[in-house]
Amino acid sequence: MAGTGVEAAVEWLASVAQDPDACRWEWECDPRGTALLPAGRRWDVLILPGELGRPTLDVLTRLIDRPGPVLSDFGDARTGFFVPPGTVARWAGTGVRGAGRGTWIVVPHPGRAAAGGGVRWLIPPDGSGTLTDATLLELAMHEAAARGRG
Repeated sequence: MAGTGVEAAVEWLASVAQDPDACRWEWECDPRGTALLPAGRRWDVLILPGELGRPTLDVLTRLIDRPGPVLSDFGDARTGFFVPPGTVARWAGTGVRGAGRGTWIVVPHPGRAAAGGGVRWLIPPDGSGTLTDATLLELAMHEAAARGRG
């Protein structure tokens, strides 16, 4: 993603911040290149354990051209899928954590590599608001889990 794609992604992400200008400043000035953003406004995040998250992403990218944004934390211990707001409140799956209304997530700048191996984008936002359909994500999780057992 370059140029206007990154700018659109920055604007899309920063739009949920109480102060979007301060959010953009944080991304530019913080050496980690991260900002703390509220979930539950434009997206929720379903957080899968790493051993399920990466295989789920592999299945998902075979099913659709481009899922919504996907984050990974230090050491790939967890993978976070951006899903429509309200998903976390309805999610009943076990072993999956969620960040929805009333929670905050650490979000890296969409156009820079993570400093020090911290939180990073596996699939950065493109600024269009594309999110992963929760039903499709659940199907991909089931297939990934079944392959892991097989």
